Amino acid sequence: MTKALVTGATGFIGYHVAKVLEKKGIAVRALVREGSELSAFAAIDAEQVRGDLRDYGAVLRAERGCDKVYHVGADYRLWVRDPQTMYDVNVKGTVNVMRGALEAGVSKVVYTSTVGVLSQEKNGKPGNEATIARIEDMTGHYKRSKFLAEKEVLGFVEKGLNAVIVNPTAPIGAMDRKPTPTGKIIVDFLNGRMPAYLDTGLNFVDVEDVAEAHVSASESGVTGERYILGNANLTLKQFLGILAGLTGREPPRWRLPYWPVLCLARLSEGLSKVTRTRPAIPVDGVRMARHYMFFDCSKAVRDLGMAQNSVEMAARKAIEWYIGKGYVKRPLSGG
Repeated sequence: MTKALVTGATGFIGYHVAKVLEKKGIAVRALVREGSELSAFAAIDAEQVRGDLRDYGAVLRAERGCDKVYHVGADYRLWVRDPQTMYDVNVKGTVNVMRGALEAGVSKVVYTSTVGVLSQEKNGKPGNEATIARIEDMTGHYKRSKFLAEKEVLGFVEKGLNAVIVNPTAPIGAMDRKPTPTGKIIVDFLNGRMPAYLDTGLNFVDVEDVAEAHVSASESGVTGERYILGNANLTLKQFLGILAGLTGREPPRWRLPYWPVLCLARLSEGLSKVTRTRPAIPVDGVRMARHYMFFDCSKAVRDLGMAQNSVEMAARKAIEWYIGKGYVKRPLSGG
């Protein structure tokens, strides 16, 4: 039986990738850190191998005997007390996975990057796979670390590794346990903690479509190519309108100006250094929101056959999951 390693299988996208592989009859092996929350594995028949991405020996042991590797695992936070840990996981960990894949004779690697490493067209049109940004353009340690990690992947491609890169946009759906920054928008809205909004925009996509596209990339993705995995370009106001329609809650009416919110975020991070807790408003999150993150996803649709299921349906699945798991403390009035 064909076997695939999935890193980050306890996370949002990684869980769904593992589920798709399982449905296709592919044996799943998951690299799992000690102390990881393992409730996701209740729904996945996966072999668990203990290890850390920063440990090359553990990574190599996990990759041996696997035909394909899906490197989804990453440290995805908009604020981190010690940035070096993020670079160790996202950059060094990626080097370990690529190096191990070469040594273990893996036939193909799918590396999960982010659209955060891309930029927008100068003419205002949505960005695409060719609109590569510079390291100087990266906002925050997460984007910088993923930018550097993607460069490492391309370096291993030059050494002969058969690897493709996928760049998810803003996935939504069930099983976003932490939640991700995008999921937090939904949770905050459901709990009435979003009285106003910033003028920003994202490309939203069903996480299940993203997972299916990962597997398609392993089958038909071209070595060294990147594929944006997304769907609908929506302003935050439009997305909150969708949530309002699904739940019966009133969408926020007030649009906040950028600079006062940035100042508030800086105060929030300053306070967090005293309290040693996560800031309520991360500065990097506000800085990222200054520009619309709209993208052209046609390459993945054309070359990978990526599905484009409705964002509204994905939002409904996310809402139902958050309610069922107790994330929502206020009763909804309708939907």
